[in-house]
Amino acid sequence: MDLRKLKTLIDLVAESDIAELEVTEGESKVRIVKSGGLPQNQLVMMPSQAPTHYAPAGAPVAAPVAAPAAAPAAPEISGHVVKSPMVGTFYRASAPGNPAFVEVGATVKEGDTLCIIEAMKLLNEIDADKSGTITQILVENGQPVEFGQPLFVIG
Repeated sequence: MDLRKLKTLIDLVAESDIAELEVTEGESKVRIVKSGGLPQNQLVMMPSQAPTHYAPAGAPVAAPVAAPAAAPAAPEISGHVVKSPMVGTFYRASAPGNPAFVEVGATVKEGDTLCIIEAMKLLNEIDADKSGTITQILVENGQPVEFGQPLFVIG
């Protein structure tokens, strides 16, 4: 659709009582919505880090509740950290009942399998990217993991 047609359609919507116009031309589709003030009791949801409390317009807003005391700091990690290369489910063994690939204190060489991460029904072996001794296993078996989440510490 050509720019002059779009400009004409926008002007048409702006000058009329039409609130919304949708035009399809071939494979092109344009939807023009006239902006205006928000209706009185409409809520606009936006993502945020902290919980947000919504109240109707004109209602008094309660003071936010104080945050609980800070959680104890995570233990310091010293050594080489092996991080998850993907989002998925962490498994320490190749199958239920099988021994874990590695335990704390095990010596590993670069390329040894440390665990499996299941992502979208695919089992992905995660290998050691450094030789050394496993000093910590930071994830429980069957726990979901995020991209970049620390899994193991190699000392």
